[in-house]
Amino acid sequence: MENKIYSNKDKDLVLVRRLKRGDYKAFDLLLLKYQSRVVGLALKFVKDLQIAEDIAQESFLKAYKSINSFREESAFYTWIYRITVNTSKNYLTSKSRKKELSESDIKRLEDSEDIFDIPGGSSPEEILSANNLREVIMESLTNLPEDIRTAISLREFEGLTYEEISEVLNCPIGTVRSRIFRGREIMQERISPILNEDKKLNKSSK
Repeated sequence: MENKIYSNKDKDLVLVRRLKRGDYKAFDLLLLKYQSRVVGLALKFVKDLQIAEDIAQESFLKAYKSINSFREESAFYTWIYRITVNTSKNYLTSKSRKKELSESDIKRLEDSEDIFDIPGGSSPEEILSANNLREVIMESLTNLPEDIRTAISLREFEGLTYEEISEVLNCPIGTVRSRIFRGREIMQERISPILNEDKKLNKSSK
């Protein structure tokens, strides 16, 4: 897995160097490779797909204009991710909009056992319980502080390592670990009462 990551990084650097020499087709290849992922990342901040696509376009344009300032010791995708995060935050700040996660992102987080596991079941009571838990998850994600929410998003949705998130957010890796830990802790605090209540109901029904 690690070798694959470094291989991708090296391939990207070849394209970056071609672009710096004026080969604009290299930029098209980078755009083709990362456009969907950049749009997906923007969707973590705005719920509207069209707005996310606009943010992605603006992010790539910024990358294109500042490609000569790209320092090649880092990976291109962490650099474009950093630009996308900042562009998304700037959009939200300028429009004074409340950041929301898309429903598909909520579903992906629900399926992540790394943070929590939603109990399954087919009975009406179990289905209602799962729906209630999903509502709490959505609310807790929406209300997470911006810096914590961004770190959680990059880790759980984009699959970035702590080191890569550190590059994207331009902060120490210890800060990244602290934010993700705190985010999971906050979510668990909101989810635990519901899980405990479900256990009590299950015991009383036996």
